[in-house]
Amino acid sequence: MEQHSDAKWEAKVSATLKDATVDQIWPLFKDFFNFHRWFPTLATCHGIHGANGEPGCIRYCSGFSIPSKSGEKSVSWSKERLIAVDDADHSLSYEIVESNIGFNSYVATFRIVPRGDIDGRDGCVIEWSITVDPYEAGLQKMSNRIEDAICI
Repeated sequence: MEQHSDAKWEAKVSATLKDATVDQIWPLFKDFFNFHRWFPTLATCHGIHGANGEPGCIRYCSGFSIPSKSGEKSVSWSKERLIAVDDADHSLSYEIVESNIGFNSYVATFRIVPRGDIDGRDGCVIEWSITVDPYEAGLQKMSNRIEDAICI
């Protein structure tokens, strides 16, 4: 029996930087077309539409996913549109507009906040939150393979 829901999956993770301020980190995130410099699994990231850091611009990102049984690594890619930038809040949001990774809807927000005092002398925190449609395609493909295997 298939069940579909309008509910979204939501997740939020964060990382603390003890020796960097919001003002030091924010420009690196706003450099939307060069995210591969900081995200270790991205082999490439470059602009394909619009001006870097401006809402509406689109970047192409690609990298390697989990190796297959044969040991080969497949390349995952996505085209991502910057949908909002808030310099005062040190946040930006983007969405995947096309990809080969199976997401029907994916919106993410990065926010850089001071750690400790308001001046951020104690470092900062990078918050990354995502909202995505439930990833049922992978589970359904696995279920189909299992069913095919037992029905031989």
